[in-house]
Amino acid sequence: MHKRSERSVQLGERVLQPKSQTLKDWNGAHTFLELVRGGSFRATSERLGISVNAVRSRVSALETALGVTLVTRHVDGIRLTPEGARVFEHAAQMEAASFDLLQDCGRSERALTGKVKLAITEGLGALWVGSKLIEFQRANPKLMIHMQCATHTADVLRLETDISVQLTRPTAADLRVQKLGRLHLAFFAAKSYLDVYGEPQSVADLRKHRIVMQTEDDPAGHELYTTLFAGIPPEQIIAILTNVSSVTYWSIARGAGIGMLPTYVYAVGAPIVPVNIPIHHPVDIWMTYHPDAARIKRVRRLIDWLARAFSPKTFPWFRDEYIAPERFRGEYHGKTLRSPFEGLGEGIRKSG
Repeated sequence: MHKRSERSVQLGERVLQPKSQTLKDWNGAHTFLELVRGGSFRATSERLGISVNAVRSRVSALETALGVTLVTRHVDGIRLTPEGARVFEHAAQMEAASFDLLQDCGRSERALTGKVKLAITEGLGALWVGSKLIEFQRANPKLMIHMQCATHTADVLRLETDISVQLTRPTAADLRVQKLGRLHLAFFAAKSYLDVYGEPQSVADLRKHRIVMQTEDDPAGHELYTTLFAGIPPEQIIAILTNVSSVTYWSIARGAGIGMLPTYVYAVGAPIVPVNIPIHHPVDIWMTYHPDAARIKRVRRLIDWLARAFSPKTFPWFRDEYIAPERFRGEYHGKTLRSPFEGLGEGIRKSG
């Protein structure tokens, strides 16, 4: 004998017991929506580009998951059951919510907001990244970049910064480390200095000039100076000794003496000239960040931009091999670089 609940079921309907309290297959709900809108399994099959059996299988799986019969099959198509009509309304709301979700994510991706902390060496920050950040800011107008320029390395693990660009390779095992490129330090001087004191043609000649030297945490760089000027008291040859890259640059550019600068400074239009001494010193550039930080979209956006900003493929002065500054014009094929020295001092002259 049939139970009362079973006798009230119309022909073609099924009574199903719920198998799950959550809907695990959203694809079935989408297929059900298309079935109702198409009116038949065949029309839905053609619309979705899948077989009729696949449509039936998806709808059947959804019915099993929900524990109700959604449609009955007839010669001219399908009919919604009362339960199916209610499920259709909910599925349509799910579809609308998914559209809103995708649009919201799209807006978030296009217009990220918040703050990203970048720690970078003072020289790279002032003379390279600082002049290029306008490109990043215009593409991400609602992001605030907190750029900390210092001679010491910020602690990424202790969250002093989100991203660090530095000249010493990080050793912490929990950090992501990426080599951005390589700096090449070479001797430069101001034309005004060379006009007065002449250009050295050898290391022996260089020892007769005034030297601008930057103290740094690079043992190899310090060793190079020690080797070049061995036996000469520092006070006799060094005109200016500083720990700041910008002071080193301006001292050389204003004619205080000859010193080593990264070749990229020449590439962006610094008013200095290479000194004809075949000595250069390479220093690798490292970017480091915590893996968890990289999953934050605004941080990931800056990470990817920094990789492009130092790309050796685009900017030849960051390649591993040394390229003489005189060859930059022939090696670089990108757009015109923005110079950090452009217009400097014009306001003072005009106001005077």
